[in-house]
Amino acid sequence: SHLVCSHLTGLFFRTLHFLEHDIKPVFVFDGTPPAQKKNEVSMQAAALTVSWTSFAMRLEKRAKTAGYTGSYIKGKDSPHIQDCKRILQLLGVPCIQAPGDGEAFCAQLVKEGKVHAVASEDMDTMPFGSELLIRQFDAKKEGDVMEYSLSKLLDILQLTHKEFVDLCILLGCDYCEKIQGLGPRRALKLIQQYKTIEDVVLHVNRKTHPIPVSWKYQEARRLFLETQQSDQPDLIWTEPNEEELVHFLCEEKHIKVRGRMQKFHKMLQERRKEREENSKQARMEDFFRVTRRRQ
Repeated sequence: SHLVCSHLTGLFFRTLHFLEHDIKPVFVFDGTPPAQKKNEVSMQAAALTVSWTSFAMRLEKRAKTAGYTGSYIKGKDSPHIQDCKRILQLLGVPCIQAPGDGEAFCAQLVKEGKVHAVASEDMDTMPFGSELLIRQFDAKKEGDVMEYSLSKLLDILQLTHKEFVDLCILLGCDYCEKIQGLGPRRALKLIQQYKTIEDVVLHVNRKTHPIPVSWKYQEARRLFLETQQSDQPDLIWTEPNEEELVHFLCEEKHIKVRGRMQKFHKMLQERRKEREENSKQARMEDFFRVTRRRQ
């Protein structure tokens, strides 16, 4: 039961924590990744296939014991994902199924001004063009949250966005292989000097830095730079459906949340009262305007 419900417990408490601090989250679920990402991830994972298969089998066995099928750990339509979406809907928080790569979709939301920043541990969000990336955003009371600004980063590195994309490809991304043995400092210096991957490869020692065979860096570059063509939904936040939420988590998933929901409801009432008082105070200040004292 703990295995099956731990993701729901974490999602529930984390989302409430955000809402209590006037953070309006939008959750984006990965869709079908591009073929390039599938191929690269498969290659990266080849050495771990045996150990991961063993781990996945153990997960599946324990999940079945708790009443879940093996689809618990697979795919966007798994019960695991569907339960997460249901919690978010009952909390009144938008959740979106991306048509493709989730990081690309999130970056597009930022570029269109629909959201302020992307919270992710995946640095690929920045070459996709998200102005702000937040990492280590785990809602702990004590912890350092890291904020990355794309415009400031480009200014510090003295790169254009296109040059930055080429740098990220050189350093390694999910869409193609990288030049082995090429470290961050050397890669940055080469991009600053030669501007593009095409010119960089002409000035590296191919014995110490072999170029990958059939290197698909151009396809990776295109994926980072092209604008996502998809319908961007309207983002609407609503009041949590407390009754159904408590029933779903307490009765169906056996997670104790009644006390936490009462605390959340009380805090919402206090916030509303505080906003009303601030609004009244603002109106009074507008009425009694300060004027210059006459001598």
